[in-house]
Amino acid sequence: MRLTSRRLRTGLRATTLGVLGVLTAAALAPAAQAATPATGTLSLDGDHTVTWQSPHYDKANTPKPQECAKPDPDNKVCDRFDLTVDVPASYWADNPNGGVPISIAWANKANDFDLYVYDSAGKKVAESAGAGNVEATVIPNASGLYHVVVVPYSVTNDAYTGKVDLPQPTDIGAVTGFSRTEGTYDVAAGAAKVKVDFVADDRFRLRVAPDGVFTDPAGSEIVRTTPPTIKNTRSWDAGEYYAIASAKLVLRVYKQPMRFALYRTDNRTVVWREDKGLRWTEQGMRQSLARGANEQFFGAGEQNGSFSHRDHVVNVANNTNWDEGGYPNSQPFYVSSAGYGVFRNTFAPGVYNFGDPVRTGQQEKRLDAYYFTGDVKSVIGQYTSLVGKPFMPPVYGLEPGDSDCYLHNANRGERHTLDSLKIAKGYADNQMPLGWMLVNDGYGCGYENLQQTGDGLRQYNAQLGLWTENGLPNQNEEVKAGVRVRKLDVAWVGGGYQFALNGCDQAKAGIEQNSDARGFVWLPVSWAGAQRCGVLWSGDQKLTWDYLRWQIPTYAGATMSGIAYNTGDVGSIYGHDPKMYARDLQWKAFLPAIMTMDGWAPKDQQPWVDGEPYTSINRKYLQLKERLLPYMYTLAEQAHRDGVGPVRPLALEYPDDPVTATDAAKYEFLLGKDFLVAPVYSDTETRDGIYLPKGTWVDYWTQKTYQGPTTINGYHAPLDTLPLFTRAGAVVPMWPKGTLSWQNRDKSELDYDVYAQGNSDYTLYEDDGVTRDFAKNASATQRVEVRTLGTGHGITTVSVGASTGNYQGKVGSRSYQFTVHAGAAPGIVLSGGTVLKRQSTQEGYDRAATGWFVDAKGVTHVKTAKQSTDRGFDVRLVGAGAIAGR
Repeated sequence: MRLTSRRLRTGLRATTLGVLGVLTAAALAPAAQAATPATGTLSLDGDHTVTWQSPHYDKANTPKPQECAKPDPDNKVCDRFDLTVDVPASYWADNPNGGVPISIAWANKANDFDLYVYDSAGKKVAESAGAGNVEATVIPNASGLYHVVVVPYSVTNDAYTGKVDLPQPTDIGAVTGFSRTEGTYDVAAGAAKVKVDFVADDRFRLRVAPDGVFTDPAGSEIVRTTPPTIKNTRSWDAGEYYAIASAKLVLRVYKQPMRFALYRTDNRTVVWREDKGLRWTEQGMRQSLARGANEQFFGAGEQNGSFSHRDHVVNVANNTNWDEGGYPNSQPFYVSSAGYGVFRNTFAPGVYNFGDPVRTGQQEKRLDAYYFTGDVKSVIGQYTSLVGKPFMPPVYGLEPGDSDCYLHNANRGERHTLDSLKIAKGYADNQMPLGWMLVNDGYGCGYENLQQTGDGLRQYNAQLGLWTENGLPNQNEEVKAGVRVRKLDVAWVGGGYQFALNGCDQAKAGIEQNSDARGFVWLPVSWAGAQRCGVLWSGDQKLTWDYLRWQIPTYAGATMSGIAYNTGDVGSIYGHDPKMYARDLQWKAFLPAIMTMDGWAPKDQQPWVDGEPYTSINRKYLQLKERLLPYMYTLAEQAHRDGVGPVRPLALEYPDDPVTATDAAKYEFLLGKDFLVAPVYSDTETRDGIYLPKGTWVDYWTQKTYQGPTTINGYHAPLDTLPLFTRAGAVVPMWPKGTLSWQNRDKSELDYDVYAQGNSDYTLYEDDGVTRDFAKNASATQRVEVRTLGTGHGITTVSVGASTGNYQGKVGSRSYQFTVHAGAAPGIVLSGGTVLKRQSTQEGYDRAATGWFVDAKGVTHVKTAKQSTDRGFDVRLVGAGAIAGR
């Protein structure tokens, strides 16, 4: 078993390399400082590291990876070499690294370069394309011949040192010591040392140092405040194991060899257990857990194209692959349906294999992990309490955004920043809501007249935003000039990990330190904790139906890591198709944050540019999104409070349904508990495979009801129809029809869409929408209860409670309109004991100050007089049968 590096003596070697084209043969020159010769062989019973020195680059400037495809026999443009790994197929099955680590480091840390690895068929299998030095990655399950390419984008008078390793594992030994100091338990296994700290009765921290020296490279970057160790724990020697117990859990520490297992307080009900002891190499450590028969796994941050991970291998690392299978916003956290979750407090990349057994590890020779217990929602809440709850967005951040380059735009000709006002006017003229605009793109596209631009945008109820790819050197002045939105990009935060997290925190703080506004930041690469400061963006979108498809589980799955705001551009950043754009926009209207990006495409992509029927379709969904903002804003506050975001996989709300964690429910999601969205993601007017879980579901457009669990095939969905279902029992607050902005909405009216079934309730959250006064409890809530007696011709009572709490701008009174989906038409409707007049037509209802009518779909519409927000009132729909019974 060996790993070899060898010189190829052919001139050019034709290989399919994606964007890199042709791989040219090159030598591995002997490295300085006793590097292994280029023709050396690495054996498992000898030295397991090969290092080499690259060619010397006097001045290299490779603007694009495609430059590597040109003939380059002396490797003067890009460095290329072949690598052979010779190990048995089973070698990586339980190796903490999961493959061969490969790294390159330049003497000058300012050099910019990327590393790509291709297999013998030309498929890219590994990359490190960030902004850091060292560039490092792992060739997963490495075996056979690999082609390695190093792309020096900007290098001056330098060479790099490369290194590859064939990692050998070491297993932890038997327990040799056990003691307690205050609340911390210290366990030894020879040279290896372990610390166990319960930080609450339902969670604990486990640290392992194979050499006995505890380090903390993550510091306070992710976990900004380390939770204190609780003291009310106990321990005992059970013979086969030591037991450490809190009021809710028992952690067993088996002695021969050291293994951990977590039990409930009865010490009989297992939560998780190691089937083997910890294993490590010089570059990694893995934990191996027995998998439950029906155990499901979620989390790991944004995983493009997936939400449920049983039987899958998940990468947790810095990655700028914007396609399916990419993981640019991954997080070292996962949650299990068995009632636990794990967060690795580290900036090291990792690989999580959710096979049987479950093997998870990071690429560092240490373990620092927090273990949480409870149901999935509870675990997400505990995790986000540790790394940071999702931030509370300003209300305009939940409105549509628009992004374009106005100054020095290669696709549009010379324009000026103030031209953005014409686009803002276009939204207003087309009766489409707009919350904010990015007026540059950072990549050579700056800005001018910033203050004037911001003032002009606010005239159209839109906030000013800026895109940056080179830091925030002028943030204080820009925020004072009116900037309220930031978008960070890979040229600055593409290194990911700690760098991206710091950039996100910095951008949010810059807005908040220079204004009374809430920070609103977008970024494309991040790490654990980014939910506290930013909207995570899944990258540059291509013009294919596949992009619509895989984004659906991506955003729902991100919620399982406490990421409340995850989204992508509407349509494509590089191209445009009216039908794809309309289909994409209609389902993304049910995401909290959406944005249209124009500057990189050959034509504008605003939602009206394609004309009819597309303009009307796009307007329909953008206006619906605006009307639903009270519902979305309440979900945002809930996420800020408990960590669970608005967009959810069905498995989160229906964990006992065996279908919801499978591919049968992969391409749909829930908004809160009440809306089920099943996007059309192909060029068709028919949607198959819509899975509805237990309960009654109402088609939002037709009012047809379905009894779940059931699967709908052949659902007719012409271009203007998004398959959308509402849960019976839902109470949905809405702003009045025609609302185009949170700023000029009619505050004297609030609507409720009520799907009456049994008894249900809803609590609305409100605050001023923009300042940080909500953190000082400047907010209000209003509870609505719905009670139904009988069916069909019974009585439905909607009880609206007083609005409790106060904030700047709270109204003292408002009228209400209710749309009540209750089956048969009522005989009479009362508001506060007063009988309301029935209107014969929609037109009469619209003209009347109060009253009610029943539309053609059987929905009852009720309009009340103004009611004091300090007092509650009832609306009662009495069916004909109930009247007769009286």
